[in-house]
This record gives sequence, structure tokens and C-alpha cells, in this order.
Amino acid sequence: MKYFLKSMTILFTLALISCGGGEEKKEEKISIGQKPKVETKTEAPTSNEVPASQRITLDNKGVGKIKNVELGATVDQAMVDRGANLFKTNCTACHKIDKRFIGPSPTGILKRRSPEWIMNMILDPKLMAEEDQCAKDLLIEFNGAAMANQNMTEAQARDILEYFRTLN
Repeated sequence: MKYFLKSMTILFTLALISCGGGEEKKEEKISIGQKPKVETKTEAPTSNEVPASQRITLDNKGVGKIKNVELGATVDQAMVDRGANLFKTNCTACHKIDKRFIGPSPTGILKRRSPEWIMNMILDPKLMAEEDQCAKDLLIEFNGAAMANQNMTEAQARDILEYFRTLN
């Protein structure tokens, strides 16, 4: 229990640090006889593009060692139970089932991402954020809060994927 609390505290602290940003203060020098510079802010045009968290990219398998995942016709309840427990202990610091949080909600993820993409993201989020465009876009959408590598095994990632199958 102490290990879990320490781990959660460290993850929470890292999440807060990664979300924070120090602003630099700029001092303007005004010389006598010169008019001070007046900066005008222009807002970037709003885009009609679908946010990465809602974009559907089922044909993208991501970058990593997972090339093919076969999902059974029915959900394996033993895998779901293991996956739910793994998600609860490793992922809920940043992901909430029913809403956006530090990271996106996994509800309905299999309607937007391929099983291979999901497992590659769980197994090697750093590689995905560096080389997969959708993962890069998610990083931007979620203010640079990179997904932490939980050092999951393929079996654990597959259990979490099976749990995600139950989240519609």
C-alpha cells in the first residue's frame, strides 16, 4: 500500500510539473524621445479540424512491436477483470473513464483507434509520441502532458485492451 501511495504521489507530482509552465517576464526599455512598442495580439484562426482525441484513425496501427491483434468474438471476462485492475492502479492518475482529464478518456477508444495502436501506445508511449502523428497531436491537445511509460508487458497491455472493449 505504501508503494502504491508513493507511486501515485510521484505520478501526480510529475503530471503537475509537466502541466506547469513558467512565464518569462519581458522588460521593455524605453528611451527618451522614442515611442514605446505596442504589441497587438492576433488570435490564430479557429480550425474546424476534429481534435485528435475525437479523430477516427482505425487504419493506423501506430509505431512499435505490435503489428496484429486478434480480438475474440466475445469479451474474455478474466482478461477484463485483470485489465480493469491494471487500469485502476496504473492509469487513473491521468485517465478518467467518463471524462477528459490529464489524458483522454478511454471510453469508446476502440471506435476511434485500432487495437494495435492502443497496445503500442500502452507499451511504448515515448516512441509513439515521437513517431506517430496521432500520438503527436494528442500530446499537443493535452498540453504536452506525455503519457508515462508504465513498463507493461504485452499480456498486461492486452488485458487493458480487453477492458477497453467493455467501455462503450
